[in-house]
Amino acid sequence: MTDEDLITEVRDWLADNWEPVRFQDTHSNGPLIWRQMVHARGFAVPSWPTAFGGLGLTPDQSKLVETEFRKVRAPGSGQDRSQIGANLVMQYGTDQARTDLLEGLITGEFTYCLLYSEPGAGSDLAAVRTRADLADDHYVINGQKVWTSGAATATFGLLLARTDWDVPKHAGLSFLVCPMKQEGIEVRPLHQINGDSHFNEVFMDNVRVPAAYLLSTEGNGWKVMQKALAYERLIMGEGSAERARSKQSQDSRVDLVTLAKAHGRLGDASLRQEIAQAIAWRRLNEYNGQRAQAAVASGEASPLMSLGKLAMSRVLHNDTRIMREILGAQALFDDPSFADAQDMNYRSLHAYMNSIGGGTDQIQRNIIGERVLNLPREVEWDRDIPFRESQAVKPSGCSATNQMRIARQSG
Repeated sequence: MTDEDLITEVRDWLADNWEPVRFQDTHSNGPLIWRQMVHARGFAVPSWPTAFGGLGLTPDQSKLVETEFRKVRAPGSGQDRSQIGANLVMQYGTDQARTDLLEGLITGEFTYCLLYSEPGAGSDLAAVRTRADLADDHYVINGQKVWTSGAATATFGLLLARTDWDVPKHAGLSFLVCPMKQEGIEVRPLHQINGDSHFNEVFMDNVRVPAAYLLSTEGNGWKVMQKALAYERLIMGEGSAERARSKQSQDSRVDLVTLAKAHGRLGDASLRQEIAQAIAWRRLNEYNGQRAQAAVASGEASPLMSLGKLAMSRVLHNDTRIMREILGAQALFDDPSFADAQDMNYRSLHAYMNSIGGGTDQIQRNIIGERVLNLPREVEWDRDIPFRESQAVKPSGCSATNQMRIARQSG
């Protein structure tokens, strides 16, 4: 099929089937019905093999399908690029996991959360201590997670847990799909500085996960985790934190030119230069995102995703700085009577979500330095010793000299 034929086919199908009033009614099952229709037609994950509900299209053709959906504001397409849960299950899941989970994840019948970070394992994600012990046909999970978005309503959690304590930390991890609606799971909301409560603490006490819901194999969780983070960073590099817009704002992306006009500041040559630079950074990051998408489509966990995510953090923080400059003293107000100022203040605080989620800006700089610029790796004193031993001798109780000695001994 040529690109032109594909575009025509997608447009015709949307013209015949897309009914915004019906399928956007959140008080009915309209959104679910629509996503089921999109999935049945193969447009939800068009680059996937037909055996998994796709059309076997190229990544570029899949993007064409997504573009046509976006033109008419129809949801449901592009999940082969942006749906973390479904992509991981398709690539690493058992036949049972694919049968049980794929369709529900793609249609939105099932929702998921990300059970990665822990109080003692945030930037050093390989140091997670949540344990998964195999017992017959299921794993028993015990531990705690934090900064988990959507945990209270999620059907499943993508869980990074430790299955082996006697090998180096990266080698003892496994990745599972954990059913969230069961006894033993407690979710506590965390209140953010911007007034939202997107994040949660999750406590797991003897939680059961079917052994068939292990993704890849035991001990290969870090590889699966890297692919999951690649998808997350790609999404955040495209501005997912920005799309989770404030209650006051009608648009996810701030229009600096319109804002400057509204406040009589567009005549300021220096300000115009800053706005032009901000627009250029966005465009450059969009091009980098296209490179990253091509890498994901080819099966890579490319460090380009880190570059895009870091760049988007810079874009979001810089946009709010320019907004403050445009608004001047009015930026001090945070009240509905000053809608632009209230929006600016929300965005300013919300921008930190992009700087922290999916790996902090500092972690992205490490990845870029090591994997893009080929700079020497940062010393990790516990990288090559059994995780159980590393927990017995932590840096906080170990002098800098002894840390370096341990690092040399472990290679």
